[in-house]
Amino acid sequence: MANYTAQDVKKLREDTDAPMMECKSALDEAEGDFEKAKNILREKGKAAAAKRSDRSTAAGVVALAANDDATVVGGVVVECETDFVARNEDFVALAQQIAEIVRDSETVDEAKLKEITDGAVAKIRENIRVTKHVRLTSSNPIATYVHHDRTKGAAVLSEGTYSDAVRKIAVQVVSLPPDVLKKEDLSQDKLAAEIEIETQRAINEGKDEKLARNIATGRVNKEFVKRAVLLEQPYYIDPGVSVAQYLAEHAKGATLTSFAYLAVGQSS
Repeated sequence: MANYTAQDVKKLREDTDAPMMECKSALDEAEGDFEKAKNILREKGKAAAAKRSDRSTAAGVVALAANDDATVVGGVVVECETDFVARNEDFVALAQQIAEIVRDSETVDEAKLKEITDGAVAKIRENIRVTKHVRLTSSNPIATYVHHDRTKGAAVLSEGTYSDAVRKIAVQVVSLPPDVLKKEDLSQDKLAAEIEIETQRAINEGKDEKLARNIATGRVNKEFVKRAVLLEQPYYIDPGVSVAQYLAEHAKGATLTSFAYLAVGQSS
């Protein structure tokens, strides 16, 4: 005869989010001991996570969480196996919870994050993992933006006068993800490699080597730099001006200092 009640099963389900029959099975195994049953479910959740850990995670969401004055922001990419799960309200809430933990932790406890995702695996039955997390702090409000499909987002840090114009640059970062903030931040090795590629391209087009190198330098500045450097990019609302020009006109007194870009499937 079972030494637990239907209310015990219900409460265990509420506390763990495990399926009803698994809660009942755990209470059977624990001979009605509620805390022991919770531990059984926790261990089963870890086992389920381990079994699914090698499955690819092609879907997921980005979540950003700011404190009251937006001077501290936690950002995460939480991935899963399918779009169906990524669109689930519980999964979105999980990502937001993890973003808040990152925001509130000067040093992120990776084991704690894994414990949370392992628990979610036991409920959702898909591989779930935090693939990226960042914690940003600033004396100024941090501008943030998450795209409507939640697959990408950005945060922009600035000094000086904060305005809505700065917030729009977070949208810019998501629209055309840059590599660096300003041209001086570009790797010289990367620039040299791009020039070599474009030089060979011009030579293949029939130009002599000296002219080909001049053409290559122009192409790198016009194409690569304007894609890779945030301040050099064409502003997404008015491509006739650069981001730097837009800020000079609409965000006087503000200086961008850094940015963070997060996306599902991001390599780093």
